[in-house]
Amino acid sequence: MTRIVVTEFASLDGVMEEPRWTFQFKRGPDGDKFKYDELFASDALLLGRVTYQGFAAAWPDMNDDDFGQRMNSIPKYVVSATLADAEATWGDTTVIRGDVAGEVARLKAQPGGDLLVEGSCQLVHTLVAHGLVDEYRLMVFPIILGSGKRWFPDGVDQAATLTLTGCQTDGDGVLLLTYRPTAAA
Repeated sequence: MTRIVVTEFASLDGVMEEPRWTFQFKRGPDGDKFKYDELFASDALLLGRVTYQGFAAAWPDMNDDDFGQRMNSIPKYVVSATLADAEATWGDTTVIRGDVAGEVARLKAQPGGDLLVEGSCQLVHTLVAHGLVDEYRLMVFPIILGSGKRWFPDGVDQAATLTLTGCQTDGDGVLLLTYRPTAAA
């Protein structure tokens, strides 16, 4: 079974929206390894439309190392009700429409490596609401933004707990955190 791995840049107050604010920080060699390892453990990216379009505009010009080459060559699934197939031109891209939870559950049931979800706030909220996330990987930056889209949706099950499976600090005080949903007793 494939795992759904959600990876996010987050501020101390939980904001994940438009993370250009992360550029002012050095994430350090362990932070780079954190991102490298999750990408190379994945068989595909699962993205929302906004993140997909942002990545599709930027990554094709960053093909000069193995990370950029992997980002450009890895299969991609983009969830969108508005993106036309003709607009999904960044490498091997499949557009998912309709029953997002059902389609993602079908992908998850297939054998293979991880499905890596980056950014994609609305998609992450859907995956969380349907219990489809197997692992959360956070890079928490030492900044308070005060407002913006949050990682977890309002009204998330208050009883939902996570188990910390990895924790370290690197660079400019960036926390590298890995959590898994705690199994129901």
